[in-house]
Amino acid sequence: MNQVSKIDFIKAEKLKEKPDPDTLQFGKNFTDYMFMMDFDGENGWVNPIIKPFESITLSPASFVFHYGQAVFEGLKAYKTIDGRSVIFRPEKHIARLNASCKRLCIPPLDSELVLEALTTLVELEKDWIPEKEGTSLYIRPFVISTEPYLGVRPSHHYKFMIILSPVGAYYSDGQLNPVKIYVEDEYVRAVKGGVGHVKTPGNYAASILAQERANEVGYEQVLWLDGKENKYIEEVGSMNIFFKINGEIYTPKLNGSILPGVTRDSVIQIVHDWGIPLHEELISIDDLYETYQKGQLEEVFGTGTAATISPVGELKWEEHVMTINHFETGEFAKKLYETMTGFHYGKIEDKFGWIKEL
Repeated sequence: MNQVSKIDFIKAEKLKEKPDPDTLQFGKNFTDYMFMMDFDGENGWVNPIIKPFESITLSPASFVFHYGQAVFEGLKAYKTIDGRSVIFRPEKHIARLNASCKRLCIPPLDSELVLEALTTLVELEKDWIPEKEGTSLYIRPFVISTEPYLGVRPSHHYKFMIILSPVGAYYSDGQLNPVKIYVEDEYVRAVKGGVGHVKTPGNYAASILAQERANEVGYEQVLWLDGKENKYIEEVGSMNIFFKINGEIYTPKLNGSILPGVTRDSVIQIVHDWGIPLHEELISIDDLYETYQKGQLEEVFGTGTAATISPVGELKWEEHVMTINHFETGEFAKKLYETMTGFHYGKIEDKFGWIKEL
């Protein structure tokens, strides 16, 4: 299967006006350019090009509309305090993108070519990276199946694209304000052997109803339990979750239905580096509530690319309401947030080799 390395370029006739960095919303604005590449069964991945951001035309019979054969990633570029443009752990995200492709029977992407495309596009659009602290340029690579055919099998044609969006805080009321979480006890997010461990749109579509129900009763996010016994904690919203219990850190172990978050992996490495005990294990909601009743549940926080660190101030499970740390941001979550964003903005030396400078 042929792989190509030359990326063509079409210059935009007119550039867009950049949005006000003080009023940025998540995923609302998009930059001047995008990357696109096609796949066909005979030639492999071909025609890599950076071109003006535009709509695309697909047949109504395209696979993606009927069978959901699609995957995506999400990562960020930042402007450091000394003016450098950097991307956080792009290689890790590309590896996860290919893992998602494998699970969805999508032909693998050449990792070096994807990294070249991603860095070239962000370099071209670096003036779109907002400089205000807390802001960033969100990078969305994705693959969709485009063959016009109705039949359940892998598509023979695909498009790989990368689009960019300048973003402010993921939560409108600020990233470090604690959120209220509803423990979902009817619907499930994923099961072992399914696709919960990869980033495919269907996972998120299936979560919307539970999210809407949580919003109706005053909660921002859903805490998912496992799909078999409906008792073991898995993820919160679109994030991984961590607990600080008696000075030690706990997080659900990867089990085939939990997404291996890049921020999750980063937090685990940081905590190990700090010499704090960290446990990856099964955590039941019953045991967590018992821990709370004993006064041992000190902090709860989610981790993810969009929000980085998101403190949890309240958990509602059945008739039980658990208020975490007096509904205040914990010192540990705050330290993690400051460390992670310190890497992002060049305030802290990158001892892990996570930052790729353009």
